[in-house]
Amino acid sequence: MRMRTQQVNKNTQMDRNRLRSLYEENNAGMYRYAYRLLGNRELAEECVSETFTRFLKVVQRGKKLDGNIKAYLYRMAHNWIVDYYRKEKPEDTLLDHTLSDPGEHAENHILAKQQQEKLRKALIKLPEEQRMVIALRFLEEWSHDRVAEFLGKSIESTRALQYRALVNLRKRFS
Repeated sequence: MRMRTQQVNKNTQMDRNRLRSLYEENNAGMYRYAYRLLGNRELAEECVSETFTRFLKVVQRGKKLDGNIKAYLYRMAHNWIVDYYRKEKPEDTLLDHTLSDPGEHAENHILAKQQQEKLRKALIKLPEEQRMVIALRFLEEWSHDRVAEFLGKSIESTRALQYRALVNLRKRFS
């Protein structure tokens, strides 16, 4: 009986260590991903926090830590972002930002923010898989292999999806 208790405690500790490692390995990348799609630091932090909270709840319910956990985490973050836009439908998140350098570069800063906001709005209007391909390939700089694995598709179909996404973006962004 004592041996079994020690083994359970050892497994629990391993799970805690693995969860801590998952957080440390993925926190920064998920924050960048969320920030690029949300355009707001506080919302990106909330997204990452909520993603890991939800992930922990799933794990506590007995879900095994097998498979592509990173893809699972990004999918959860993506779903949180989509839910946010469905609920909030922010009209202009540009107003939420303050200028970091209000000096002579203020005009350039505002123009850059407007371009980012225009791109963000164009990305949100893309179909989900196209948006994911663009965000992961170009914003997170994932390889085609990694994106294909994440989406559960072949590399060729991921490339075709990327092409369609870029065509759609060009139409929406121009």
